[in-house]
Amino acid sequence: MFGAPPTLNTEIFIRIPDQFRKSGQLSEERIQAGKGNIKTDSYIEGPSFDRNGNLYLVDIAFGLIFCVTPQGIVNLIAEYDGEPNGLKIHRDGRIFITDHKKGLLLLDPISKKIQTLNARYKTEGFKGLNDLFFSKQGNLFFTDQGQTGMQDPSGRVFRRNAEGNIECLMSNIPSPNGVVLNPNESFLYVAATRSNSIWRAMILPDGSITRAGIFIQMSGGSGPDGLAVDQAGNLFVAHAGFGAVWMFSPCGEPLLRINSCAGSMTTNLAFGGKDNRDLYITESETGSVLVARMDIPGNPMFSHS
Repeated sequence: MFGAPPTLNTEIFIRIPDQFRKSGQLSEERIQAGKGNIKTDSYIEGPSFDRNGNLYLVDIAFGLIFCVTPQGIVNLIAEYDGEPNGLKIHRDGRIFITDHKKGLLLLDPISKKIQTLNARYKTEGFKGLNDLFFSKQGNLFFTDQGQTGMQDPSGRVFRRNAEGNIECLMSNIPSPNGVVLNPNESFLYVAATRSNSIWRAMILPDGSITRAGIFIQMSGGSGPDGLAVDQAGNLFVAHAGFGAVWMFSPCGEPLLRINSCAGSMTTNLAFGGKDNRDLYITESETGSVLVARMDIPGNPMFSHS
């Protein structure tokens, strides 16, 4: 339907140092579930910036949490028996983690201790949490992906309000992954990885959602993963397995293709830098964080509001 958009190249910001890689230690359970192979030594996702410009990352395969300084120094701040997938920072500094194995977790930035906030919903366990996003009001949207896909389109999207109450917004998505709101928070975007599409749902004044549909149909790779938006409402989609990030207009027109300078597993996104115009991209195959300069600043995260 559209012509090929212009391209933009990336450069490597950091690579996870060898001392933090776990060659040959990936669990047999994860391998049997199609989550990596014996060669996997690092699988980072969940980029998120604090107010001091530090970049936080998770390593899903080995239960690691990293903090990267603005100068690119990588520090390991937590290691635990879990599978952290997404990470976002509250405006009060608390660090929320969606863990595929343990549910919704909280990391104290001072003590570095991890506690469980929600391991179940209505007495039933989650399928396997994936990504999360804070609204301006502090409502936390998060996806429950598990092993869902076209063979089992029962993935869910939840919302947890500031008081800690959880409600299920959608329960019929084939592999819900990245989640984000547009700048005025009238639409909810969800990356449905296994259907290779981006879903969009309208958010009504009472907070309920309606008119969910396919906003963008993609092809190739493993499917869309992490999402981000800029201040103009453009949607950025990390296309895992394709080695690219796509920029779409608020109408869904492809405006830009951002190419990986490393591997093909472009998974998650975060805007950062002094003017919030640098787009940071996790490339999970090589355990690297890539960066590209954008013309329009990213929409400010809740941690900076």
